[in-house]
Amino acid sequence: MNRWWHRFFRTPGELEAMGVVGINMRNARFVLPNNPRRLYDLVDNKVRTKTLAEEREIAVPETYGIASSPAHVRYLDRLLGDHESFVIKPARGSGGKGVLVVSGREDGYFVKPSGARLSMIDVKHHLQNVLAGLFSLGGKRDVALIEYRVKASRVMTEISFQGAPDIRVVMLHGYPLMAMLRASTRQSDGRSNLHQGAIGIGVDIATGRTIHAVHHGRSVEQHPDLKVPLIGVEVPEWDRILDIAVTCHEMTGLGYLGVDLMVDEDRGPLMIEVNARPGLAIQLANGVGLLKRLEPAAERAKKYPHDERKDKIAFARKAFASRVVTA
Repeated sequence: MNRWWHRFFRTPGELEAMGVVGINMRNARFVLPNNPRRLYDLVDNKVRTKTLAEEREIAVPETYGIASSPAHVRYLDRLLGDHESFVIKPARGSGGKGVLVVSGREDGYFVKPSGARLSMIDVKHHLQNVLAGLFSLGGKRDVALIEYRVKASRVMTEISFQGAPDIRVVMLHGYPLMAMLRASTRQSDGRSNLHQGAIGIGVDIATGRTIHAVHHGRSVEQHPDLKVPLIGVEVPEWDRILDIAVTCHEMTGLGYLGVDLMVDEDRGPLMIEVNARPGLAIQLANGVGLLKRLEPAAERAKKYPHDERKDKIAFARKAFASRVVTA
């Protein structure tokens, strides 16, 4: 195992030569010039994002209900209806905070994917915390989305411990630059947050095959809990995933963005959320500095301002095709 860009092993000059983008460069050169502040609410508010997506006929998880007041919490059973499994998420949450996944019901209890049981009072208490803004950006009062729980494709669940992995695609001006899978581990407790112990798996933009994986900053080739290979896995419906990602650029108007998706066993790729300030760990997952793709994409957008969706995808697949990065 090695550490691709770890600070103790790479000098600033080496990082620059590798094209590694830091937070300051990301914000100054790509986020601020390309993402007008007035557009942020389109993606910071998941209710607005889903409404926009549905207008564009982008596939998203079905919304069962929106809890916006204590009355909705009191009558939660009416909002849930007969749905055995569901997800509760804060409309203005970030980083997976406040997301509650229920995989079924048993003996009057709600069951989480880990097997833990929650009573109706526990779930209502969680909803109250969401409404109070405990998980929202800036701590503002919020509303809770109650929606369909994605039944992740079998190919995806085979490389993730209990939780369903998601896919992030980062783009500039609608050109897909880089993609990664985030697979959960026993340590991450079913969550896909890399800082909590999930695995980042780089995905080749050209083929949709996994090419490199990192766990706590170290390259790995097997899942630490499941002992299955992480490299060479083909993400289902890759063409459709790229098409949805680029459509999200068109619907938001954001120049620099990340789109998160999941692949449902029955419904195919579903857009989960859009991020105007996607993190930079995707470089680590792919073993490639983001600047090596940002600059060519910016030049292409300047030279061919009328590129259509298919042109952008074709350019990205040709220009940013990856090779397997060995540990």
